[in-house]
Amino acid sequence: MQEKYAELLLKRCLNISNQPLLISCPIEVYDFVRVLVKKAYEIGVKDIYIDFEDEELKKLQLNNLSHEELKNSSFFNKKIFDEYAKKDACFLMLYAYEDFSGIDNKKLELSAKLVRETKPIYKERQLKNEIVWCIASVVTKTWADKLFPNEEDNVNKLWNIIYKMCLIDKEDPIKEWDNKIKLNSKKSEFMNNKQYKKLTFKNSLGTDLTIELPENHIWAGGNTVINGIETIANMPTEEIFTSPYKFGVNGIVYSSKPLVYNGSLIEDFYLEFKDGAVVNFDAKVGKETLRQIIEYDENSKYLGEVALVDYDSPISKSNLIFYETLYDENAACHLALGSSYLECIKEPNFDIVNKSNTHVDFMIGTKDLEVIADGEIIMKDGNFIK
Repeated sequence: MQEKYAELLLKRCLNISNQPLLISCPIEVYDFVRVLVKKAYEIGVKDIYIDFEDEELKKLQLNNLSHEELKNSSFFNKKIFDEYAKKDACFLMLYAYEDFSGIDNKKLELSAKLVRETKPIYKERQLKNEIVWCIASVVTKTWADKLFPNEEDNVNKLWNIIYKMCLIDKEDPIKEWDNKIKLNSKKSEFMNNKQYKKLTFKNSLGTDLTIELPENHIWAGGNTVINGIETIANMPTEEIFTSPYKFGVNGIVYSSKPLVYNGSLIEDFYLEFKDGAVVNFDAKVGKETLRQIIEYDENSKYLGEVALVDYDSPISKSNLIFYETLYDENAACHLALGSSYLECIKEPNFDIVNKSNTHVDFMIGTKDLEVIADGEIIMKDGNFIK
């Protein structure tokens, strides 16, 4: 199964041939990384860099170093991303749930900023759609214990779920994803032809939010074309998404699933918007962490993404909260605070969509969610009706 997963990530998601490759991943999954590297060499890749992340070493740094000492630590320096971005490398980021409960939130936020600020060329080229990248998940013991505490063989249990969600259990996963992307593209095509001016979201949690869409906006659905190469940036993916008009968000929205940000949990929160900006918010758990997201920079209080996902998606039907945004966001309609996708507007212009140094997705979809587009109901009971 791991070989099929590696092949899907390399051949379909990254669509790599002989470009340089940077893999960022938890150190615990070195066995899977060996499978990935072997497969990459078979494809023809010669230049491979592995950026291992160690959760326990990160905790030691955060607990024992001051803010100034953290700034001088090489542990959070990711300038290697810039070096590979200059070489037009492909980037594969492998994530898993991390538990940083009990760690100083300000230090966690500082470490996240250091990671972002030390790879400006990579971030700029990613924003402009100039480099190939993919985000996927891998199983660690920490993540398996979070989802299935006290269960024997929970690591293999979670791997099997990941394989199912990524269609690795099928005979030909690449063909299955080709077909799935075609279905998502039909939804995007429908929305692009309609060119709705605004969407209104309502449900029983109390969400009543209107989002205006810029003229000539573009809905994307899973596949992205970068330098003529068709890729899948998120594995798995169930969404179609676009960039909202920066100053056209008004109303209130309630979260439908927990959000894990920098290893800290945020639960049962709401955001109130006026003229695009967050003007009020609260959370039963993690309010200060939520504040850090909103106040990350001058534009992080604005939305950068609106995404539509059927409530009956395979991930939603698993009835699991994964505590990993990649999976939870593909189980429900979601929004993102922070930077917009320039690929989602015909004429890129940061005067009408948001530019920020962060992008944080949060889930809002529910079983009774209704989405109204220019007075026309397009989603009812959480699902598309068109």
